[in-house]
Amino acid sequence: MFEREAELATVDEALEQLTGSGGDGRTDAVAGGALLAFSGPAGLGKTTLLAEVRRRALALNCTLLAARGGEQEQSQPFHVARQLIQPQLADRSEAELHAALGSWYPIVGPALGLCAPEQGAPPDPQGLRDGLDWVLTHLTVQRAPVALVLDDAHWADPESLSWLAAFAPRAEHLPLLLVVAYRPEELPAHAEAFRTLPGRAGHRPLALAPLTEAAVSTLVRDAVGDHADEAFCREAWAVTTGNPFEAVELTAKVRDKGLDPTSASAPLLRDLAAAQRGSGLVARLERLGPTTVRFAWACAVLGTAIPQELAARVAGLGSEEAADATGRLREARILSGPGEEPDAGLEFVHPLIATALYRAIPDALRVALHGQAAVAVVDAGLGASNAARHLLETHPENDPWVVRTLREAAAENLRAGAPEAARRQLARALREPPDFGERAAVLYELGCASLLTEPANTVNHLRAALAEPFDDPALRQGIVIRLAQVLAHSDRLAEASDSLAREIPYTPDARTRLRLQSEQFMWDAFDAVEPDSPARSRRLARLADRLTGRDLTERYIIGLRAWDACLRGEPVDVVLHHAVRALGAEFSWAYEDRGFEVPVLAAMVHMYADRPGRAEELFEAGTAEFERQGWRGAHLSFAYSLRAYIRYRRGRLAEAEELARAGLRLAERVGRGTPVHWYSIAILATTLLARGRVDEAWELAQEHGFGESFPAAVVFPDAQTVYAELLLARGQTKAAAAELEAVDRRLSRRGIQNPSWCPWQLHLARAVAAQDPERARDLAEDAVRRARAFGAPSGIGQALRVAAEVVPPAERPALLTEAVSLLSESPAGYELALALAALGTELRDTALLTRAAVTARECGADGLERGAVDAVLALGGALPCAAAPEAALTEEEAGLARRAAEGDPAVSGPILSAVCRKLGTDRTGLREALEVFARSSR
Repeated sequence: MFEREAELATVDEALEQLTGSGGDGRTDAVAGGALLAFSGPAGLGKTTLLAEVRRRALALNCTLLAARGGEQEQSQPFHVARQLIQPQLADRSEAELHAALGSWYPIVGPALGLCAPEQGAPPDPQGLRDGLDWVLTHLTVQRAPVALVLDDAHWADPESLSWLAAFAPRAEHLPLLLVVAYRPEELPAHAEAFRTLPGRAGHRPLALAPLTEAAVSTLVRDAVGDHADEAFCREAWAVTTGNPFEAVELTAKVRDKGLDPTSASAPLLRDLAAAQRGSGLVARLERLGPTTVRFAWACAVLGTAIPQELAARVAGLGSEEAADATGRLREARILSGPGEEPDAGLEFVHPLIATALYRAIPDALRVALHGQAAVAVVDAGLGASNAARHLLETHPENDPWVVRTLREAAAENLRAGAPEAARRQLARALREPPDFGERAAVLYELGCASLLTEPANTVNHLRAALAEPFDDPALRQGIVIRLAQVLAHSDRLAEASDSLAREIPYTPDARTRLRLQSEQFMWDAFDAVEPDSPARSRRLARLADRLTGRDLTERYIIGLRAWDACLRGEPVDVVLHHAVRALGAEFSWAYEDRGFEVPVLAAMVHMYADRPGRAEELFEAGTAEFERQGWRGAHLSFAYSLRAYIRYRRGRLAEAEELARAGLRLAERVGRGTPVHWYSIAILATTLLARGRVDEAWELAQEHGFGESFPAAVVFPDAQTVYAELLLARGQTKAAAAELEAVDRRLSRRGIQNPSWCPWQLHLARAVAAQDPERARDLAEDAVRRARAFGAPSGIGQALRVAAEVVPPAERPALLTEAVSLLSESPAGYELALALAALGTELRDTALLTRAAVTARECGADGLERGAVDAVLALGGALPCAAAPEAALTEEEAGLARRAAEGDPAVSGPILSAVCRKLGTDRTGLREALEVFARSSR
């Protein structure tokens, strides 16, 4: 700890802040966390410093979570996360773990080694990280204050390190001190947060400096006596370059050899220092004898926390020989431990020693030792996943056991939420290689593991699997379906359909063939450029209408029939009939081998058919399933965004905006340009337009590149139509018309003609009304006809309202009156407010405008409400009751309200609350309410 006073002062400051304790021993109830990061090259004392952090944290009664990255354990997923959290939970029974972790148990339990993975689809990586966040936050709150100390973070496994780096900003808002140490030149890109995060405990990272000449001189004199002369001490500093590890080791060697610390002996120091590293260290080890060398090499292969019995088996030694070798390596300051904790295992005195010894093992022998370690690990009951990291270092030998072990490890890791680790293991199994008949299965598993991270490679793996000769029909079906899924999710829907079409004629089993047909129908339904959509619709109708829904495949086909009928504008009764048949008694959103698209479509059909309550019930159930499965990426984003769209259609715009923003936050984590990103942006933009925030909606579109191109997949609301709405709202009618003409060409040839699903005709009518009123009228009348054919009151009412904008004035009242009547009976609150405002304006009817203002306020359509209020006041009417004062403001209240509206922070209390109630607003809307009140009073 020489010359580490500044670092220790920072640690003490952070611990005082964490525990709320000052120098006087008193405890403050207000305590806060922080992140400290120490960086520096190998040997600068990071491990010693973190050991002191642990000691001081324990002295202040902190709960300690400690872990260390290992050079040999980097490929073992969640190795660091398990070190941190497992000791806090490992002594609990399964029932206690269930109670402690709740719904997160099946999601994080396998990753933390607390339980075996359950059957079913694995959690997505984001869901797993959310679960680990919850566990660490829960532990911190329960056992506060907590010190989390991670040494050698640069060697932490990617799964753990990326999670901790993302979690780190939360430390300051919890009773948690998070301390990491790393070598800056070796820190991976996904841990950059440790380099850049600011914090209350000082600037980070804190770079450790080498020792000064004075510090090394003190070390030397402490070891050999005060008589050590200046030249000797100066040379000790020069040959170690102030590296604390090397300086301590050098002084120990000087003492052990009895070297006279004088200028005459100074030239010998360079050779002594060289013996501590590289070839010098190896030569020193070899002098301990071949048995000890073998044992040291076995330990270097095994990594950290090394069980002595396991190292003995890898080295081929008996128990007594291993004990003797351990003793000699301790005396030589190469190994340490286990000390007071027998289960902790052996450790190298410093990672530099472990690295040097590992690299000194002859290549062929190192590979052989890894092979022996893999067998020993499995025999010791430590599992295939622990053995797999050793098998990754071996050479292919056509060994079925290796393939079997790697496949087993990959399955464990995939279900535990570590697909990248599974991918590495399966790729290695493929090189072994597997037996002739097993190769297709390995390629399929490799494709499944690569699905989220390498979709292009997944396609290659699955196509290669299909080219292999094998006789398992279930495997072939799985490969074909997974290939179609990855192509579809890569926006290659036509290829997805083609891959299924090629397989269907050669599938002898009728039920398997039906399953493949259901998948093809689904991806065709989402293909925005499908070449012959009407023919596919006819085939789908003929097939679905004769199915009874006896199994999941049949119900999926019926669900697709309901969706197709909705898009094509068949009567609502027909659409709902098929949707109800599809849902049946039980319809999960989270089947392992199926997408969630058809359940989503069946739910959305209810929304378009004016059954939004039922749609929300289905989405709430689906969202709960996604969360239980740990699917918190694209799946959950879709659920939030589409629930937002249902709220929008119901006229609950504030709730819709909140859900849409939640969906967008999740979509951003998945990645821009993905289908889920399109959905979230389109729905949020639509909601903002309805709320009257045109500029904000436009900024959103510009920020996310919305409108620069459009996806090949069908999304709803239709993205290009939403973009045209944005252009119309900004007065760019020519540009909007061009976009809507493109929508016409894309959808009309597919037979998609339901304005309740996509009102492109209505928007196009508005866009061309000034230049071509006849065409505008024809477009609107056709949209009304189609809406009536579908039969949803909300769709008919919307079509009638827009039609009224493009017909002669004499025809408007009748259209708007019918629109108001229909919309009053529908769940479409926002559309009703629009129709009321239009009819009130047309008839100059203050009662209708007042009702429009009240309805708009209930919906959260702020812009529409302001327009309706202004229209009422312009006609000489009274302020709408929902925004009117219950009584005239008193002079005191008026003055108080003006001060609050001007931002006076001193204004508060019950009088102001009463003023806000009278004005029908809250404090944030006070200025606007006062203006309305003033106009009304005049």
